[in-house]
Amino acid sequence: MKNKKSGKIKRILAALGAFLLFAMYALTLVFALIDHSATKGLLKASIACTIILPVLLYAFTLVYRLTGNSEEHPDCHDED
Repeated sequence: MKNKKSGKIKRILAALGAFLLFAMYALTLVFALIDHSATKGLLKASIACTIILPVLLYAFTLVYRLTGNSEEHPDCHDED
């Protein structure tokens, strides 16, 4: 039962992440096409988020793999 819940949560989070990336790309395009005084700052922020967010998500998943799975594999820890 736990594996089914975990799989659903992973799918929902993956879909949410994909939607968020798509929205950031779309906003970057919109900000590039709009002629407004605040557009330059919004475009810079959108491009920065487009680069930084996937890197942070990758870092979080890497840290989770290194630390979060230790409960499933108790033989990986050294006991004093």
